[in-house]
Order: sequence, then C-alpha cells, then structure tokens
Amino acid sequence: MAKKRINVVTMGCSKNLVDSEILMKRLERGEFEVLHDSCESDFDAVFINTCGFIHDAKQESIDMILDYVEAKKRGSIGKLYVMGCLPERYRNDLEKEIPEVDRYFGKFDLKAIVDELNVTYLPEYIYERKITTPSHFAYLKVSEGCNRSCSFCAIPAITGRYKSRTIEDLVKETRYLAKKGVKEILLIAQDLSYYGIDIYGKNRLAELIEKISELDGIEWIRLHYLYPTKFPFEILPVIHRNPKICKYIDIPLQHIANTVLKNMLRHISREETELLIKRIKEEVPGAIIRTTMIVGFPHETEHDFEELKQFVRETKFERLGVFPYSHEDGTYASKKFDDNLSDEIKQARAGEIMEIQQQISAELNQQKIGKVFKVIIDRKEGEFFIGRTEFDSPEVDGEVLISSTSELNTGEFVNIKITGAEDYDLFGQTE
Repeated sequence: MAKKRINVVTMGCSKNLVDSEILMKRLERGEFEVLHDSCESDFDAVFINTCGFIHDAKQESIDMILDYVEAKKRGSIGKLYVMGCLPERYRNDLEKEIPEVDRYFGKFDLKAIVDELNVTYLPEYIYERKITTPSHFAYLKVSEGCNRSCSFCAIPAITGRYKSRTIEDLVKETRYLAKKGVKEILLIAQDLSYYGIDIYGKNRLAELIEKISELDGIEWIRLHYLYPTKFPFEILPVIHRNPKICKYIDIPLQHIANTVLKNMLRHISREETELLIKRIKEEVPGAIIRTTMIVGFPHETEHDFEELKQFVRETKFERLGVFPYSHEDGTYASKKFDDNLSDEIKQARAGEIMEIQQQISAELNQQKIGKVFKVIIDRKEGEFFIGRTEFDSPEVDGEVLISSTSELNTGEFVNIKITGAEDYDLFGQTE
C-alpha cells in the first residue's frame, strides 16, 4: 500500500523552517511520505506554515492559502491545513474568511497536528528533524517568544514571553544534527541577548556556544539576532578566542536618531549604540557586524533620516538590510502614532540607504582581493562552485564564486584566494 503524501509549505523566517522540519520528521515516523515546498500536485494533505510578522509577509501567506484552496477545489490535494503565526494571531478571522481550510493550528499546536493525522507523539524523538537546508548547515532555535517591547513589533503578541530551551536540550539537538552531517550551526532566536535569563537568572549564551563548539563535527557556529540593549558582552572573548565561533555578529539596530529610537521603545541611545559597536570592534578584531534598519517610522523627520544616512556612511557596516516601516495591528506604535509617511517616501528612503550600503559593500569587497579565506562550499552552479566565508550567512549575505580545476564537495571547507569582487559577491580560486 502506497504511503499517503504530505506537502509542508514554509513561509517566513528560519524559525518557522525549524518548526516545519520538526513536524515533517514526526509525520515521516507516522509512515507518511513528506515533501517540503513541493511544486507537485496530488497530495493527500498540505500544511502551510504561515508568517504573521508584517503586512507583506501576511499577504504572501494569505495568497498561498488561497492558491491551495483553489487546488483543493480542483481535486489536486485532499486536506488543507494552515499552521503557524497567522492563525496564532488571526485564527477566528481566518476561519470566518477562508472556511475552505480543513483546520487551523496555532504556532505551538504540534501535538494537535500529529493527533489530527493519528500519529503518535513520542517525546523521545523531540530532537529529530527532517533537514530541509543543504545538509551541511542547519538552524538551531534556542528559544521562543520575546520580552522586549519594541513599539513596531507584533512578535510578542504572537509568540508570548521569552522561553529559553535548556543548554542540555540544545547540546543534544546539536549532537543529533552533527551526526546527520551538519557542520555549521546557526543559532536563531527573536533575541539571543536574553538567552537563559528566564530559566537561569542570567544570560548563558557564552556557555551555550562554548559547549556546542566542543561537539565533534561542528566547525562553524553563527549567531543571529543579538538585541543591542543589555548586550551580553561576555560572548565577545569567546568569539575572539574560539575559532569555531564565526566573527559575525548580527545586531538589528533599527535606527540611530534618538527621537526615533525613543519612539520605537528600543531603550538605547545613539551614544550607547556607538559605544557598543566600538567595544565589539576592540574586543573581537576582524569581526563584522550585520544589522538592519527601519525607515519611515511614524514622524521620522528628514533630519532623523539624514542622521541615519550619515551614520551608515560613517560606520561602514559590512552587512546591512533595510525595511520600510509597516504599521502592524495591536502594536504600541499603531495605537500611539499615525502612519503619517507615505509608502512612496518609505520606499524612497529604503532605496537611499541601500544605495549607500551598496557602495560601502563594493569598497569593502575590493579590499578582499588577493586575500585568502576559509570558505564552505554550498553548491555548484554552472561553471562555478558557490561558497561562503565565515562573514556570510546563507541566503541573506554575499557568496564566493569559485573557479577550480578539481571537484569541490558540498559542505567541504577550502581555502580560497579572492581574485575579483562585485558589490556583494566575491570571485576566487583554490589555492
């Protein structure tokens, strides 16, 4: 008898991807054939793991649901289930507006999902996942929720208060991933700077990354989303001395003008931000900082925006992304402020920041020509092998396009001499 087929479609962030991977492994243990983001049809069931963060992401999730509603009407799929952040936040509205979905599940309803499909939920398999990324890297979600009160962010309303996982649990999961061939671990959370405080009474991130680095098979550990307020400075000497910890520090600063930071409820000033950056650079020589900015926040003046542009020019972040502000239901900002800047102004300001960053990235990349970097090979594409340095995270940062007369294996670490540079990507060859 053929196995029933299930397609799991993941929208949004890497944290959602981890949730999908956990679900997929449970379903495989229930004797289902499980695919991820498949374009095929003829599925017995489809699960859509949605994002509910900002307007564009919500709309993309809704569009995906409606596409599969049509597929269900055509008979291309059987059951249609929707899970994740969107129903966690808007379940009643969704059930009313899109009743064709067979059942909605919230973000933390894993047991209810497997019960729906008559799969036995076995706690001893809690660390198992069906890896959907290339097999040499994987995300490790260290916590759920967020205790910060940023005025623009809806995440705490969706995920609740911060809940750290124990160091022991995370080490066990990483050991499982390493046995699967994972060499690069990307620690993710809404806020790594808060890790451990809720269960240990203090930040334990430094201890966590030290323990993970001791596991055989793990060669790179990358940190994503360190909140700048109450930054865990104890991680800096660990990053400096431990070669397995990538000198890659992801700190979403969001803005630099004090008036905007105050309205965002970031609880940090420009002066404190500059001291933070200075200390990171001093304590971890060679470290790069990745950050994100939000433009078009309510009542962001031309002066505020010019201050942000000048800060970006002067600081020369190695990695920077920018988002136009999105007025989100239920947030402090949506209640306190009018969304007084047009989409045109927001998009124009985002474009200006990225033009500045493009020039900075091009200048910094030119300085890499002639240097040798340790690179992990992600794939082969046409005539090039594609890899990343420790300063580049998958999907969000630049890549190294490598010429080699010999075959390079996916997941292999090689020393690459940089021979050319574009605005964001590098060209190199084997030593």
